[in-house]
Amino acid sequence: MYSLHLLLRASPAALLLILCLQLGTTKAQEDTTSRQLVTMDLQMLQIAEASEEATVVLKVSTELRECMVIKSYLLSNTPMEGNFNYKYTSCLCDSHSRSFFWDLQTNSTIRITAVVDVIRELGICPNDWAVIPIKANRFYITKSLP
Repeated sequence: MYSLHLLLRASPAALLLILCLQLGTTKAQEDTTSRQLVTMDLQMLQIAEASEEATVVLKVSTELRECMVIKSYLLSNTPMEGNFNYKYTSCLCDSHSRSFFWDLQTNSTIRITAVVDVIRELGICPNDWAVIPIKANRFYITKSLP
């Protein structure tokens, strides 16, 4: 009988603890789902006329607290030569965004796709502390550039 009495006395405290834990986990889940994994903005610095060189700028940022190793590159519907084919590897953290630049020369309108892959590579982020997302590791944006 005494053990039953102890069980009933601890019950309100246990219920309060469970309620607090449930509210805490719900709040933690809301915080992680509202953050953007990778945001991208693709712009051309100047409108180029035929045979003029233009600079394409890709700005990449994240709202995650952890850093990621990313590889950024461009694809197009027409073959391009020069530094258009450069691939940039860097560490992306929430403290600052990254900007990547490509110079290109074209005589016609082209469709450019900027691709950002989250990769596993050592020696890029400080102390090699970086995460790889489970849901997606490739992000892209496509624009037509004159």
